[in-house]
Amino acid sequence: MATVSFKEKIKGVGGNALYEAKARVLREQLEAKFPASLRLPPAILEDPPLDVTHIPETCGLLTPQELAITELDATAVCQKIAAGELTAVEAVTAFGKRAAIAHQLTACLIDFFLDEGIKQAQQLDEYFRKEGKVVGPLHGLPISVKAHYPIKGTVGTGGFLVDIETSTRDCDMTSILRSLGAVFYVKTNQPQTIMHLESQSNYGRSLNPHNTNLTPGGSSGGESALVAMKGSCMGLGTDGGGSIRGPSAHCGIYGIRPSSRTTPTHGLLWYQPGQDGVIPSTGPMCRSARDMQLFLEAVLGANPALLDPDVLPIPLNVPDLTQKKLRVGIMMHDGVVMPHPPTIRALNLVKAKLEASSEVEVVDYIPYDHGRGYSIVHELYYEDGGATVRRLLEESGEDMHPLTEWVISPQLVKNHDAAQVWKLRNQRDKFRREYSDHWWSQNVDVVVCPPFQGTASLHDTTKYWGYTAIWNLLDYPGAVFPTGLVADPAVDIYQELPSPMSAEDEYNISLYDAAAYKGAPVSLQTVSRRFNDGLVLAAQGVIERILKS
Repeated sequence: MATVSFKEKIKGVGGNALYEAKARVLREQLEAKFPASLRLPPAILEDPPLDVTHIPETCGLLTPQELAITELDATAVCQKIAAGELTAVEAVTAFGKRAAIAHQLTACLIDFFLDEGIKQAQQLDEYFRKEGKVVGPLHGLPISVKAHYPIKGTVGTGGFLVDIETSTRDCDMTSILRSLGAVFYVKTNQPQTIMHLESQSNYGRSLNPHNTNLTPGGSSGGESALVAMKGSCMGLGTDGGGSIRGPSAHCGIYGIRPSSRTTPTHGLLWYQPGQDGVIPSTGPMCRSARDMQLFLEAVLGANPALLDPDVLPIPLNVPDLTQKKLRVGIMMHDGVVMPHPPTIRALNLVKAKLEASSEVEVVDYIPYDHGRGYSIVHELYYEDGGATVRRLLEESGEDMHPLTEWVISPQLVKNHDAAQVWKLRNQRDKFRREYSDHWWSQNVDVVVCPPFQGTASLHDTTKYWGYTAIWNLLDYPGAVFPTGLVADPAVDIYQELPSPMSAEDEYNISLYDAAAYKGAPVSLQTVSRRFNDGLVLAAQGVIERILKS
């Protein structure tokens, strides 16, 4: 693989002269927000190591107390603040400073407003001093936010240069989080169109901190890189095809895609308003399994259905699995693309561990026609054949990213008239019913499967989302968790090249080079039927505990 300079790695999407001038201004405005006291030495940035995760600890820009704070998960931060052992100002200052360092190494941010976060934290600390209690379950918790969530007074974008704005109000989700006591301090990078499992925008290309030759995923890739760098302990992502689970898996963190319409989405910046062939979900990306539950309990406990009429008033019910023997299906592959060796190794390990446990019953889960389902969901993403995307790119003079060109290619999507839209939605609904019948025939509570066809991929190569998008089509909730394994070139090799199951599989096999993926985290995904979000959380906890015992 050709050597690429660090500067070239983080380069943003290009365009014509007018576009380049506007994009340059945006990047300069962002860079000006970082104080000189938080800038890394040029020697580090000229030639950083492939794994940059330890640089915040060794660069000398953070105090021992700040390093200790940024080692905490979100649950611990909230507990310490509520106990008076940590102030909101201390928390947001530590994570904000580490976020600035993380951005210089991974291009994970589009906006940095730590001063505003500190002001908000000061108000919360003053309330705590006067009242002796917290304002809500997330009191003082610094939360990083994906670019297309509006936060009043901050930069937001729907995925293109032409729709960048300074938001005049919070969206429903950020408004609810603010009312629960959350503190905002950064916005994170996402790709052109917000529809890639890669995150390159006019602000730059986000890098995977475990191996910067790899992507942190997308479209919530800025979030995953930031959380992995411990510049945030909880980030806010969205998932319409894998955009929470893919990045979380790539960077070795936790993330859950809730069932759609259980968490609020109103007010997000988006260029296809009214498109509801696939409903995206909003959810957390975080440092621990318990943080996923903290987030969902807090947000759903705020009764978002009272604010957003599209939200269903469904409470989070996390069952006690000590009273029930969990039946777990293991899906080794989806019948379309065989995962790369590191993921196969993790699946074999979890299967062996679960089979040896008396707590669960393990069965082989047979996938049902995932190729057809993936074809349906891909066509649903762009029912106008990508016409809106092409128009917005033309208006701004922005070059079309290679993965944008792929995702809206005529082989995958087309411009539908009304009757064709109805026919496509009918195909979706028939598939959902068939899949539901199949799930029941398998008699499983949850399925453990890959969240991706390998570890994090090389930049600009991700052209198959089937391991996550199929569950978006079905609207089944899924949580991603790290296995503790990383890609190891010494063991993760093909003994002999497998026979491809499909054209997509042939492409995926061609991408694999064991040395290229060295150090990449290996993650798995737990899935269950629609609205069984609490079961997913409970089962994930059991499965992870058994795996790591």
